[in-house]
Amino acid sequence: MLFNSFAFIFLYLPLVFAGMFLIGRHNHRLAALWLGAASVAFYAVWDVRFVLLLLGSVCFNYGAGYWIGLSRNAHENKKAKLFLVVAIGCNLMLLGYFKYANFMVVTANQVFGLKIPGLDIIMPLGISFFTFTQIAFLADVHRGHAHEYRFIHYLLFVTYFPHLIAGPILHHKQMMPQFANPAIYRINVEHVAVGLTAFVIGLAKKVLIADNLAEYATPVFNAVHDGRVLMLFEAWVGALSYTLQLYFDFSGYSDMAIGLSLMLNIRLPLNFNSPYKAANIIDFWRRWHMTLSMFLRDYLYIPLGGNRKGPARRYLNLMATMLLGGLWHGAGWTFILWGGLHGLYLTINHGWHQLKGRLGWGEGGRLAKIAGGGITFLAVVVAWVFFRADSLGSAWSVLRGMAGMNGVSLPVTIQSATAPLVQGFASSHVVFQGLAPNTVVSPVGASMSIAIGLALVWLFPNAREILADYRPAWDDMAGGKTREAAPGGRMARALHWKLDYRHAISAGMLLFFALFFMASNKVSEFLYFQF
Repeated sequence: MLFNSFAFIFLYLPLVFAGMFLIGRHNHRLAALWLGAASVAFYAVWDVRFVLLLLGSVCFNYGAGYWIGLSRNAHENKKAKLFLVVAIGCNLMLLGYFKYANFMVVTANQVFGLKIPGLDIIMPLGISFFTFTQIAFLADVHRGHAHEYRFIHYLLFVTYFPHLIAGPILHHKQMMPQFANPAIYRINVEHVAVGLTAFVIGLAKKVLIADNLAEYATPVFNAVHDGRVLMLFEAWVGALSYTLQLYFDFSGYSDMAIGLSLMLNIRLPLNFNSPYKAANIIDFWRRWHMTLSMFLRDYLYIPLGGNRKGPARRYLNLMATMLLGGLWHGAGWTFILWGGLHGLYLTINHGWHQLKGRLGWGEGGRLAKIAGGGITFLAVVVAWVFFRADSLGSAWSVLRGMAGMNGVSLPVTIQSATAPLVQGFASSHVVFQGLAPNTVVSPVGASMSIAIGLALVWLFPNAREILADYRPAWDDMAGGKTREAAPGGRMARALHWKLDYRHAISAGMLLFFALFFMASNKVSEFLYFQF
């Protein structure tokens, strides 16, 4: 079941909402059980065969966490560590089988010339998210950070439907106190209004913007897969369209998840905070898939040694962390190379900061920050090409087009304006052409969509900033700070949301347009569902 579907919006969500608060008036534990059961039902809609796998994972990790905590409290640290290692190993084996077994077979065949038959394995939806959530729980129990062991709350913690399929990755300390708070089982009108607004903003991002950009990104990458050689314009259209499609798709899901949860009086951690406004690649990873970044930092980078064992070891740890982060996203060399690129970016960025510190250079002024942001954005776009392409060959083909190595293709509508500029080029490298069959996408439509997308990304505040007065995310309650919304603050003030009729009507109109678009077009899955 998709958040951006009529069945979810008009059937599932009202039933879950009404059931939780009607039951919550009489029994909080049963209300939590209702929400957990509804979350399992939400998962079952995708493929009922994997419900037993999900519940088996929940029961196994709950029991493992209980025994780790029991051993730790009895000061049997070796036994607790043994339970932890075995439990994490079982989780990784489960994840490895479903997500990476076929990749390993294919790789072995390619490297060693073997002919092992491919494995017909269907990857359970959301397995990366509910596995990493539970690994974090086990580690937190071993560290003494998790103390509550009520099974109903644990079931809800893992299966909670707003986060189950595509995150955020949750921590025990973030959610358990909320589930135990009696106030969440009573309707809060303000939370419903703010949560519904966040949901509508996210829905609009998905169906009005991300799905529109997909109409330009998908044909380009499909054309490369089919052997088409892209020229400059088409290659950049494909790369930028996908860069923005993924942004609004993931950002939209994150806003919808926070909004849905807030309607139920539960705050989810922030997972997305305007990453394309980042001034450098370090800042980018503090803003993009924030819960995964923190998981990799806390449970991989720091245990590997972090920055405590010298610069060389630090850079090695960074590279290892990002390579595994790339592999987490998917079983393929394109994802591994994407992770490696970001590891290289982070290494260069940290090295640059160290060099500036030794030379006594400051952070620079406004122009330096703009230049840094521009370089960061271009580096991210290049890396996304590997992330989206179906093979390394396809990725290199797109990058060759972006570099102009296949020539320059320009729409005939701008021939007269650009003719003096291209006279010096060989005729084989500059081609004026119309639409099909020569071009993959409409140049005018693509250019307008990309321009609008970039304006929304760089000039407008995000949903958290728009709703800042009402603290929609867990980070806001935990002392997090919102960032400045837009240059000069004028746009931020104009879009600053208030609990009044004017903003309610605006949200209603946005919902109407989103629903109208949903009715007129095929509903699509969120991109992060495949990870």
